[in-house]
Amino acid sequence: MYIPVILGTAREGRRSEKVANFVFDLVKKAGLDTELVDVRDYRLVATDNTEEVPQAKKWEEKLLRSEGLIIVSPEYNHTYPGELKMFLDLLYKQYFKRPVGLVGVSEGPWGGTRGVQALRLTCLALGMHPILEAVYFPLVQDQFDEAGKIKDASYEKKVNGMLKSLTAQAEALRSLFPRTA
Repeated sequence: MYIPVILGTAREGRRSEKVANFVFDLVKKAGLDTELVDVRDYRLVATDNTEEVPQAKKWEEKLLRSEGLIIVSPEYNHTYPGELKMFLDLLYKQYFKRPVGLVGVSEGPWGGTRGVQALRLTCLALGMHPILEAVYFPLVQDQFDEAGKIKDASYEKKVNGMLKSLTAQAEALRSLFPRTA
C-alpha cells in the first residue's frame, strides 16, 4: 500500500520538516510503500488548476498510485500554508475517495489545530476522506533534539494509531470504490 507523506510548507527554516521526517520513518517502519512529497518541489508562480503544468503531471502520477495520504502542515495565521493550497489545487477528481491523515505543527501550545481544521474542510471539498485521528505537535521547537530525534516517545504511538486508522479506511474504500486506473 502506497501512502505518501506530504510536507506542506516551503518556508525557510521550517520546523515541520522534522515532524514530516519522523512520520515518514514510521510509515516505512509499518511496512508501507511511501515517499516524502515536498511542496517545495511543486511550486508555481500563480494558481493553476488546468492539470497541464509539469507539477500537476508529476503529482498526479504519485496520487493515482496512492491508497491514501498523510499531510504534515504547520499552522500559519490560523490556517495552513498557501503553497499547500496551491499544491492541492493542482488536481481535483484524482483525490476522490482517498483517505487522508492530518498532522498539525505549531510553535504554540495548540499544535496547529486551527490549521488542521481548515485543511480538513479543503480535503472534504476535494473528495478526500479525512480520518478522525489527527496528530498534533505543539511547541515543535521543543519536541526534537539536535539530531532530529523525537524527545517524547508517545508520539510514535499517536502516529501509529493514525496509520492504523488510515490503512483500515484505505482498505475499506478500495473495496467499496475499486480503482479503474
